Amino acid sequence: MRILITNDDGINAPGLEVLSQIAGQLAGPQGEVWTVAPAFEQSGVAHCISYTHPTMIARLSERRYAAEGSPADCVLAAIADVMARTPPDLVLSGVNRGNNSGENAMYSGTVGGAMEAALQGLPAVALSQYLGPRTADLADPFEAARTHGAAVIQRLLDHGDWTSDEDFRLFYNVNFPPCPSAEVRGVRVAPQGRRQGARFGVVPYEAPNGRRFMWVSGGSQQAPARAGSDVAVNMEGYVSVTPMRADLTCHASLDGLARALNGAAAPCVAEAGEPG
Repeated sequence: MRILITNDDGINAPGLEVLSQIAGQLAGPQGEVWTVAPAFEQSGVAHCISYTHPTMIARLSERRYAAEGSPADCVLAAIADVMARTPPDLVLSGVNRGNNSGENAMYSGTVGGAMEAALQGLPAVALSQYLGPRTADLADPFEAARTHGAAVIQRLLDHGDWTSDEDFRLFYNVNFPPCPSAEVRGVRVAPQGRRQGARFGVVPYEAPNGRRFMWVSGGSQQAPARAGSDVAVNMEGYVSVTPMRADLTCHASLDGLARALNGAAAPCVAEAGEPG
């Protein structure tokens, strides 16, 4: 198996080393692991692409490249350039330092990299390590992901929905719980949730030269979410697996809205000399 790995924490991030290990286990001795990752941290860029300016890419060593762009840029660079003659069989994005459960998934460059791979027709998985009080004192905060990552992905490869005949191919968002690996309770397939009362905000700051700046701040990652959601099962010690696709349509609202709006006449303005 030929596997492409990327991330949003940057080419030197410890989570990428964990992912390289996971990918190596999956690829096997006859397989290949290729790395195309951002040269610098790209957290929070979601599915951003560098559409209005060029992206420099550099070969660091055999099958290892750094690009001055987002995770989605890296996936595009791999498919269209670096691996154009030998495309990947699987794309893995992560392992992110911090969770991408709940609302975090909407901002995540890690998820954005997997999404771009899916849009390109490739099987893809985003992986993130939830951090918290129970991981703070671990020698390896990625312990749960490092220990259980390969097995979880192999189960997805064996049993996941990898069909590509839909308009939007599925990809998977996997989050490892904030606990030591020995305390991981198993795997739960869960929908994306949302933490109660936890939102991103802005902290304004005035520089010594009088110019005004802002820092974006996040909400509590320990805030509760709906039972059974990815956030909830992570906090209970389970690895969450969430099938996703790049389709923001609210399908549950389509029929009702169509009944209300489809066929409705648009207001018009009568021309001069015609009845109003």
